[in-house]
Amino acid sequence: MNFSALLTTIATLFIMLIVGYIAGKVGIIDGVASKKLSELIIKIAQPALIISSIVKMQYSAENLSLGLKTLALGFIVHLFMGAVAFVACLKIKSLDERKILEFSMVFGNTGFIGIPIMESLFGDVGAFMASFIVISFNILMWTLGIAILGRKRDDIKLTLKKALINKGTVPSVIGFGIFIIPAFAPSFRLPAFALSSLSYVASLCTPVSMLIIGALLAGRTWKQIFGSPKVYYLCLFKLIVIPMLVCVIMKLCGFSSMWILFATALTSMPSATSVSMLAELYDISPGFSAQGVGTSSLLSIATMPCVIFLAQKIIEL
Repeated sequence: MNFSALLTTIATLFIMLIVGYIAGKVGIIDGVASKKLSELIIKIAQPALIISSIVKMQYSAENLSLGLKTLALGFIVHLFMGAVAFVACLKIKSLDERKILEFSMVFGNTGFIGIPIMESLFGDVGAFMASFIVISFNILMWTLGIAILGRKRDDIKLTLKKALINKGTVPSVIGFGIFIIPAFAPSFRLPAFALSSLSYVASLCTPVSMLIIGALLAGRTWKQIFGSPKVYYLCLFKLIVIPMLVCVIMKLCGFSSMWILFATALTSMPSATSVSMLAELYDISPGFSAQGVGTSSLLSIATMPCVIFLAQKIIEL
């Protein structure tokens, strides 16, 4: 694992977040621009990032096995986080805020931030593995996530179509399809121009998503960002408690150091920007959700290296 590369990546993310904050304050990225940029990321850049991360890896039976194992891990870890979040949020009196807190604890920014972070830690293998996590993330977001948000709401429905066909699963299937072609046609190689085009479009994800988060923070007061006990409660569980629980449990279960570090880093990601988008769509405390996403993203810059460092020490015990 390349810890110095992680610190460099996090420092870069922090600078981009500051640039986004300034752009939001001076009106360069307003509400309209933020929504359009979010649409650009979700509909174009993230699918390219997912496909690119998968197809960059050379096909082999070993890599295929690694991808499928990672997919299984993604389902297990998300369901575990769901159980912890449910218990952690039982005491929250406001139903809407409980929904947002629970959803935010389960679903992290595994795509926009997660893939680049995993790549900085583990190289191309990390990005490849993170892409399979995105599949489990999207399936569970449109099933478990919608079930959380839909409590006592007749207008929010679970649908099989949304769970299986969405902007995360479709590019994952496309990428996986391209990845396994050499199993049947060993001479197949994706043209260099296609790979570079995917890479260029995919590279929009990290800077643009951090600009959006920075602009999101610019619309909140310092008291709103740092003065809410409930948001700190979210950040405590999302950024520290859950990843450390995952680390200790996997250590006790005898997993290898690579899998433990991967899962710990994965679960230490800040809350997904999807939280704010769905909260706004269904009118479930959108301001509170934006506060949680922005604050967790800001604090994760400090907590993520600390959590991964602690995980390394636990592995060495």
